Amino acid sequence: MIDPKVLRENPDAVRASQQARGEDPGLVDALAEADSARRAAISAADNLRAEQKSASKAIGKASPDDRPALLAAAKELSEKVKAAEADQAAAEAAYTAAHMAISNVIIDGVPAGGEDDFVVLDTVGEPRVIPDAKDHLELGEALGLIDMERGAKVSGSRFYFLTGFGALLQLGLFQLAVHTATENGFTLMIPPVLVRPEIMRGTGFLGAHADEIYHLAEDDLYLVGTSEVPLAGYHSDEILDLSGGPLRYAGWSSCFRREAGSYGKDTRGIIRVHQFDKVEGFVYCRPEEAEAEHERLLGWQRQLLAAIEVPYRVIDIAAGDLGSSAARKYDCEAWVPTQQTYRELTSTSNCTTFQARRLGVRYRDENGKAQTAATLNGTLATTRWLVAILENHQQPDGSVRIPEALVPYVGTDVLRPTK
Repeated sequence: MIDPKVLRENPDAVRASQQARGEDPGLVDALAEADSARRAAISAADNLRAEQKSASKAIGKASPDDRPALLAAAKELSEKVKAAEADQAAAEAAYTAAHMAISNVIIDGVPAGGEDDFVVLDTVGEPRVIPDAKDHLELGEALGLIDMERGAKVSGSRFYFLTGFGALLQLGLFQLAVHTATENGFTLMIPPVLVRPEIMRGTGFLGAHADEIYHLAEDDLYLVGTSEVPLAGYHSDEILDLSGGPLRYAGWSSCFRREAGSYGKDTRGIIRVHQFDKVEGFVYCRPEEAEAEHERLLGWQRQLLAAIEVPYRVIDIAAGDLGSSAARKYDCEAWVPTQQTYRELTSTSNCTTFQARRLGVRYRDENGKAQTAATLNGTLATTRWLVAILENHQQPDGSVRIPEALVPYVGTDVLRPTK
């Protein structure tokens, strides 16, 4: 949820943010009206409760002759209090609904527009010219790394097995990410992949993209699409000690996405699948530290992309493609030779206080007063990285060179086609 203080002091900034996202700026006025109605309802209920308290005292002091009339008036007042409290509860619910409907306020400088309106901030490395390049699935099958056919037999379309060196390559990639994270102050976590509705809702994933999420109706639990969700919920309703600096976690988990609305897109290989693995960085910090921490997350992502030796670019995502929680998002996209384009490998989002306000995550400032924390997240490695590694490091004989940083984990420097 956005900061109510921003709404009251600078509603135009919230309207401008909504417009940049391509969302309804009228929701800002609706929230302001709901806030006003909520305050009025609270005041009315408080006044009636105070009147009821005074009436109770008067009854205790009244003479026997006056008491019946006072009791009758008190009964009538009690009904008014009940009605006022019901009105207050309804006003609170309406306010919360209006508040939850507004996306995070974007940070100054975020490009306006939608999916195609990003700004390229940097391009690193020169794509190789690879005659007769094979795609990652052809390479993966020839090398005995990926088995899509049996994945579909066992689980359906968009499922797969990573086999042999394919599994070792992913595990090596993730171990590299974990070591990089822990060397930079992250605590490694293996979180639950099923979460309660209030945690999924608190992170902002039950809004426009709720149809992407698998829901176990019988248990009322959701399968996570990223360990950002359980890590955001880890400190829900807590007051954190941030006196020593940001709290950083690296979550290693399987992730699940329905890929609703992606019919016909990326049906070949492991670019867009229902289940994949990921190491996700997650940070809690003071709001004034968030932008610097965002740059640090991007720096660690760039360090890992350099380690796998693939050309990539960094883009500043446009407001309409941020998702409701992010105030700014950077993506790193790797070059995919057979597609002759860049594809996303990492995202890192500054969610400011949006998620923490929903989840009740706070810290104490220098005066000991509880304040809402800020949260950030960023990809440190995913299964999709195998696509970039295989395609960019393929050799004319069908083998694939393993990036030097991954050789100790994989156990070989070259993967050769199996018989």
